[in-house]
Amino acid sequence: MDSLVNWLNDIASWVIPPKPVGIIDIIQILILSFFVYKIIFWMKNTRSYTLLKGILIVLAFIIIANVFKMDVIIWLIQNLGVVAIVALVIIFQPELRKILEKMGQSNFLTSALRAGKASPEDKRYSDNTINEIVRASFEMGEMRTGALIVFEKMIILQEYINTGIPIDGVISSQLLLNIFEHNTPLHDGAVIVRGDRIMAATCYLPLSDNMGLSKKYGTRHRAAIGISEVSDSLTIVVSEETGSVSYAMNGHLRSAVTPSELRELLIREQTAAQRQTIHRDRGRAV
Repeated sequence: MDSLVNWLNDIASWVIPPKPVGIIDIIQILILSFFVYKIIFWMKNTRSYTLLKGILIVLAFIIIANVFKMDVIIWLIQNLGVVAIVALVIIFQPELRKILEKMGQSNFLTSALRAGKASPEDKRYSDNTINEIVRASFEMGEMRTGALIVFEKMIILQEYINTGIPIDGVISSQLLLNIFEHNTPLHDGAVIVRGDRIMAATCYLPLSDNMGLSKKYGTRHRAAIGISEVSDSLTIVVSEETGSVSYAMNGHLRSAVTPSELRELLIREQTAAQRQTIHRDRGRAV
């Protein structure tokens, strides 16, 4: 009983600060709380969330060991502490990378740091490109031809472009139909678009590990969501099974859109790119 009381006193000494709480202390608490919340939020739909719950069980066991003065277990924990930290970094490496990527995509950092970002002029596409994309997407849907078309925005997708076969051709519905035609060398994988040009075909995309996704979505849809989770890209996906046209942005999938809905989306993205260019030019003028 004495050991429990002593342990509670130790906890109280950690919780109750020896000095009055100042504004800096409050800011530190808010910052730490924000980062802990974000980490848990990003991990909750991944396989690592199960691992995180396992780690919490281990921490509870460590607390029990301290309460009951299990000296051997405490000694092992103390000596394996550094190894455990290294192991956690290795285990959670994919999630840590995603967290850093999400932080890098935040509006604050985007405005402060332009490294690794492309010029808005390179991302703008014409009305003709919109028409050709919409036409090709729904023609492929009618023919039950699966397709993945990724629009690169501010975040450069060069590492994914490098996994495919260079095309660097002007977008046309005929070119897209030929690329994704069944049993052709280029039909497998994704096409990555930059502005009015197809940069590469047969590109490999990262698959989403979101455990909350419906089982009805196959590899093509998971790839569309996956690339949207690690970049600000827009991906159009045509289902080979149903012929429906969907799109993925910011880790979310909008299923079975109509031609008018897809066209409106592309026009909004086109307008956003134009505004970015105007805003940047005004900033230079100032």
